[in-house]
Amino acid sequence: MMPADLAPHEMLLHRLAEKDQRRTLSVACGIDFSSNDYLGLAGSDRLRRGAIRALENGVPIGAGGSRLLRGNHPEHEALELEAGAFFKADRMLYFGSGYLANLAVLATLPQRGDVVVHDALVHASTLAGITASKATALPVAHNDPDGFDTAITQWRQSGGKGQVWIAVESLYSMDGDRAPLPALAALADHHGGFLIIDEAHATGVHGPDGRGLAAALEGRANVVTVHTCGKALGCSGALVGANDVLCDILINRAKPFIYATAPSPLAAATVRDALRILTTEPERPTQLRELIHFANDRLTQCPGIACSGSQILPVVIGDAGRTLRIAAHMQRHGFDIRAIRPPTVPRGTARLRLSITLNVNITEIADMIDCLSGVMRKEMP
Repeated sequence: MMPADLAPHEMLLHRLAEKDQRRTLSVACGIDFSSNDYLGLAGSDRLRRGAIRALENGVPIGAGGSRLLRGNHPEHEALELEAGAFFKADRMLYFGSGYLANLAVLATLPQRGDVVVHDALVHASTLAGITASKATALPVAHNDPDGFDTAITQWRQSGGKGQVWIAVESLYSMDGDRAPLPALAALADHHGGFLIIDEAHATGVHGPDGRGLAAALEGRANVVTVHTCGKALGCSGALVGANDVLCDILINRAKPFIYATAPSPLAAATVRDALRILTTEPERPTQLRELIHFANDRLTQCPGIACSGSQILPVVIGDAGRTLRIAAHMQRHGFDIRAIRPPTVPRGTARLRLSITLNVNITEIADMIDCLSGVMRKEMP
């Protein structure tokens, strides 16, 4: 048997390293300024007790099969009913992750002959779904409603006759800024299309009771939402909210739903507890908003840093190598801050992605920003 030739793969890793783009794994260490555990629920006693209680009541850890075979558990259905009532969606489906949910929605709902007009900065999972779709894909400049309108109009004028699908994030994961949802919803109505909104970084943090930035649009027949459960909710999986017809299409046609083992029933039970926390512990998002305001206000005092106004604060450095060095300095000072590099972000916009969560306090935020200011001065380009 001839040995496998690993040389092409080794060369690929070498080229990534030369461009400061090679990724490695590292264990979480230091004060948390990089996670998406915005409400500090992932390690909370309440979720831990809820999981123990569910196990003691016989809820299984694994589903044992896909939802369409033997894997459909009462905890899945209870979560979907309760989440539908909480988010005010017609119906909800529970997926194993936000990536799978976006992949399923975008690869399944738009049909051949349709068009998906998407913000240029949507998440990789949304792009994966669009790529897997048979629909035409049209990227539009970030947060530009006029650009969406122009792209749709030109597509119609060139002979496009199918459905229009608009795909955006409500709060962008790498920039921390908000999508112009009212304007985009009006465009979807005007063009007789659908609006798909990824609420991953807004769920639990923004909107009434943490229902997200699209809360006012939830339940409309032409709106599809994706609520990730692994960020502010501290659990895992994702909930897709849509009308009955679209949910049935996903059940019947979405390969990530049909052919994947169902999410853990224990995880579904824990997400139910997380949703209850949003309504019974309103002090959590209130405390987080105070920290977000403090961090944004403090960062405005740092030259060259533009604040987002949200819990996601990008510090754009530009050069990937310098970004890695600054992140390493911050880690040595005890702050868990990570470098985000192309292709995750556009070329020339390598950055530190600062994340504000309830795992830190005001003193730690102030110390981190003071330290960052000093490190950036030492690491001048």
